[in-house]
Amino acid sequence: MTTFSRLDAAQLRASLDELADLLIDTVQGGASIGFLAPLDRTTATAWWEERAAAVAAGRLAVWVARGEGRLLGTVSLAFPDKPNSRHRAELVKLMVHQDGRGQGLGRTLLTTAEAEAVAAGVTLMHLDTETDSPAESLYRSAGWTRLGAIPDYAASPSGELRPTTIFYKHVGAEAVVLGS
Repeated sequence: MTTFSRLDAAQLRASLDELADLLIDTVQGGASIGFLAPLDRTTATAWWEERAAAVAAGRLAVWVARGEGRLLGTVSLAFPDKPNSRHRAELVKLMVHQDGRGQGLGRTLLTTAEAEAVAAGVTLMHLDTETDSPAESLYRSAGWTRLGAIPDYAASPSGELRPTTIFYKHVGAEAVVLGS
């Protein structure tokens, strides 16, 4: 059975090894999430450790999926700190371990983040992902709107420059108004 939970800063710190394993696995699997391969444990652990302060400050929310006695996936929401942008959030670092793919974990993590964003008063979400990636297909099928692509935006884990697609989605009360 898979469980989904939101981590506070202490729980994030307690999960650093598992989160680092997931990040390393995701990069090794070819996902373009900001890192080049091979990603070492020290760098992966330090990256997650740096997120703890943002979680404690309420600028970042992190959810994890656990099953089979280990961490299988994660997703985060980054909340802006500017007064004119508190209605929006960025979906960041949706990752599913290679062993957990094809089981609907990515979609459930995405749905969890969307529902939690609405509960936090967010009406607009945005994200970027590698163009033509499996993640892009997930976002399209979940009702996200493709805004466009930026060529040569980020390097893949192998170092190849790849285009990135920008998506957005109205959620909550805003989505109801726009869909009327």
